[in-house]
Amino acid sequence: MDPLAEAALAGAGPDELSRIPVPEEYPAVHLRVEDVDMFGGQTQDERDVRKSLHLGRVPMPELAPDEVLIAVMSSAMNYNTVWSAMFLPIPTFTFLRHFGKQGGWAARHDQPHHVLGSDAAGVVVRVGSGVRRWKVGDHVVVSASYVDDQDPATHSDGMLDADQRAWGFETNFGSLAHYAVARANQVLPKPAHLTWEEAASNLLCGGTAYRMLVSHRGAQIKQGDIVLIWGATGGLGAYAAQLVRNGGGIPVGIVGDESKVEPARALGCEVVFNRQEIGLGGSADPVEAGKRLGRAIRGAVGEDPHVVFEHVGRATFGISVFVVRRGGIVVTCGSSTGYRHEYDNRYLWMKLKRVIGSHGANLQEMAEFNRLVALGRVQSALNEVFTLEESAEAARLVQTNRHVGKIAVLGLAPHSGLGVTDPELRARIGETAVAPLRAVATARG
Repeated sequence: MDPLAEAALAGAGPDELSRIPVPEEYPAVHLRVEDVDMFGGQTQDERDVRKSLHLGRVPMPELAPDEVLIAVMSSAMNYNTVWSAMFLPIPTFTFLRHFGKQGGWAARHDQPHHVLGSDAAGVVVRVGSGVRRWKVGDHVVVSASYVDDQDPATHSDGMLDADQRAWGFETNFGSLAHYAVARANQVLPKPAHLTWEEAASNLLCGGTAYRMLVSHRGAQIKQGDIVLIWGATGGLGAYAAQLVRNGGGIPVGIVGDESKVEPARALGCEVVFNRQEIGLGGSADPVEAGKRLGRAIRGAVGEDPHVVFEHVGRATFGISVFVVRRGGIVVTCGSSTGYRHEYDNRYLWMKLKRVIGSHGANLQEMAEFNRLVALGRVQSALNEVFTLEESAEAARLVQTNRHVGKIAVLGLAPHSGLGVTDPELRARIGETAVAPLRAVATARG
């Protein structure tokens, strides 16, 4: 570990951190441009991401005036890292090349290596000359929404910025590393009662779920709304369940197998369905599967869902359109099982249903979600913790959907449990309540 990293980990003050030189290289999980064709004609399921993810030293980039350099204590694994490592739908080096063509500071991103990772918690160790709101020594978390604050659209909604990108996916210098480079308008205060790994697990999935369900740009759920949540124990679903419950709605979760039923209930789902038991496999006819699911939901809560929280994509989208009630909303942010969807349009237009596309969250939405976390009103969906050396195995778990909740990846933090600066709030919330999925896993032994 280099001296600056050691000082950040030891809690050194801003003066000491500022005096220690920034290293010329640092360890990072990355892809290599020469590997983009390594999977040939293999299908998505055949592409083992452990073969394409590398841990090694990469050059430290120069800091732009509007950026901060963060000593990463912990990151988290997201599905966009899996897409990157599969080189699907296109290699992310294509994103880096297009970005680099803008010239100026953007040119740094076009490298023969791509440092991945879109969630982080850590310590600011350098700030660019134009940064005003952050200083060396601050404990922060990072939003993945990478937007241009000089684009007029950003000032209405950052996600409408024509050049909006996902940090660590469509940009370089992401968080699966000892250091990460982020724009100042990505940074928010770290919730003080959380450990590094708990704090690193929230923003990308939680902020995305907040925009989809709570924001006026999404479904705007209200008290009593029945919300069907696909993948209720995944990274997105774990926060969706809490937001629906907190807002007075009725979260109805769907999980992949019986082992995930109890975790879904721990997150607040009032009703949980095992998709295998009600015949919701990928080859099921959407209308017939929707009828079975609809009967099951009405049997449990008495009505059809007002909102469907959709991110699975091809395997579920047709069912979602069918099962949501007349005038209801399907809100979607992704397609992990495939981008091309099929659905019976009669059930959309004749029953006045709506589909809302949602992507990430703007800084205000991220801040509102982060505030809920900082107040202890939304809990971390962290379930497992891996080291940086184990990042490829963590990505493989997400790729094969064998995970529950969020997987954290320790960066500079040598072990779990560090980073809490408000132990009183943590004690009031309760040690087992701070990360309910870990408590369930511990109880199971």
